Amino acid sequence: MKKALCFLLTVCLAAAALAVPSAAQEAADLRLAVASDLHYNVPGESLIRLTDDPIFWYANRRCAMEDESGFIIDEFLNQCAESRPDYVLIPGDLADNGRTVVQEHLDVAAKFRAFEAATGIPVFVIDGNHDLGENCAVTRKEFKEIYADFGYDLALETREEDCSYTANLGEKYRLIALDSCDPSVSTEDGMSAALVRWVKTQADRAKADGRYPVLMMHHNLLEHMPIQRLINRNFIVRFHNTTAELFADWGIRTVFTGHEHCCDTAVFTSALGNKIYDFADTALTMYPLTYRMISYTDNEITYESKTVDKIDTDALTAQVAGYTPEQIDLMNRGLNEYAKGFLKAGFRYRMVLSLSMEKMGIKESDVYYPLVYKAVTLLTDELDMPLYGENSVSTIAAKYGVTLPQTDYKTPWDLAGELLANHYRGSETCTPESDEVRLLLRTVAVLLREENQALSFASLRDAADALGGALPPVKALCDVVFDDISSVEYFTTALLAPFLYEFAFDADGVDDNAGTLEGYAVNNNRANAANRFKAVMNKLVLYFTMSFRLLAKAAGKLIGR
Repeated sequence: MKKALCFLLTVCLAAAALAVPSAAQEAADLRLAVASDLHYNVPGESLIRLTDDPIFWYANRRCAMEDESGFIIDEFLNQCAESRPDYVLIPGDLADNGRTVVQEHLDVAAKFRAFEAATGIPVFVIDGNHDLGENCAVTRKEFKEIYADFGYDLALETREEDCSYTANLGEKYRLIALDSCDPSVSTEDGMSAALVRWVKTQADRAKADGRYPVLMMHHNLLEHMPIQRLINRNFIVRFHNTTAELFADWGIRTVFTGHEHCCDTAVFTSALGNKIYDFADTALTMYPLTYRMISYTDNEITYESKTVDKIDTDALTAQVAGYTPEQIDLMNRGLNEYAKGFLKAGFRYRMVLSLSMEKMGIKESDVYYPLVYKAVTLLTDELDMPLYGENSVSTIAAKYGVTLPQTDYKTPWDLAGELLANHYRGSETCTPESDEVRLLLRTVAVLLREENQALSFASLRDAADALGGALPPVKALCDVVFDDISSVEYFTTALLAPFLYEFAFDADGVDDNAGTLEGYAVNNNRANAANRFKAVMNKLVLYFTMSFRLLAKAAGKLIGR
């Protein structure tokens, strides 16, 4: 009997040992919760109707849930109180009108103060472009005073010139909170040689103290869409590749940013093989209402996105009048899905208000101005047209022998809003072969063909080349989407390719929302450097090939004169 009991006890102990992960797997040295761009607004007394949308008629052009923002922040802090990270990091834009409305900052600081008192979990903040301005009601000095208890009280060093500081994170890591904002111009980044040198000093000191440097700033360090510095230059620091090269070689492996309002994880490899990851966070109070949880060990960095999917709607309606029973019911069923509908309605409102040649940076002197103007006007006029059924886009398509993929989308607006939500959500699921991409490009091409039957195909092709149609990715996309390619299809693909590569595709090999990366103690520099060299050589071959083709084309035109 004793032998049998001993045998059973041994089996139970062995099973328990197998069920429990090793110490290296379970014990994180550091756990962080990161939420950016809170964009808190003091709730209004009542909702304001802005559009004719049957549900989201108060959706604004920023697509931000302003009146709900405080309650979303409350729920985020409630979730942090339950999950118990070691620290909470906020990479800027704590307030939406923070440059002028001091009360917004005071309210956010009060929420953080109550959270720290209840949980003992420190909150670290840095300013964003919405938070302060030297000629505004809230300056750098006032910002540091209001948020004195949230990073600055634990700072090892604070820069007098701006809001930057450093602080220890646990036993192995050190936070470098970097003020990347221009002190006066909200739309500019404030990176400078002096600030970069300061980062170098702090990274060196962290390593001298046996700590790994972790960076937090508002502006993106890496591109989170193709040629971001050209398209949205105010969202990424100037000389971003050079800065990333330096930061990576100084031992900084993780950077937490916001500003772009997308959930995207990008990687850069220096010439020496050092990798740096930029975790861009979406705005907490916009769809998809997400924040990140990150865990560190010497060998691994694991991360995942978490969602705020509920708020206290009783408290919301007690403070803000005007919500309909249907709106509250939808929020209670799932706040995230409600936020998605709000995003789509706000996107439509914004596009109708502000889509113009000037906003797109296209001048009348540009060769493709007339065609793009006509295309954009057509898009805004026809986006309400049903995709299927009588008097629909599919009816027009049939005239030209074009078949639209069958989907659940009702109108082109519905499709465009879904692609936008796809970008903000991260881990974009579309591919060139997907129904969404084929439907969008074929729809636009059909409408262009309908409106421009007498247009010169040669002029369309020249405009497409000017828009980048000669680039291999654009040509490849065109080949996948269209069965028969004419100048109209060619022009359509060149016109919309930047939109698609921004909002639909993500092929950098790093999952945006969840994954495991090499930790600070892992050194794969030799392999990393070899892969970077190969990628650079491939780009050089591509550029030389393109240059040769352009020269040959120009020479052909000269000879033909």
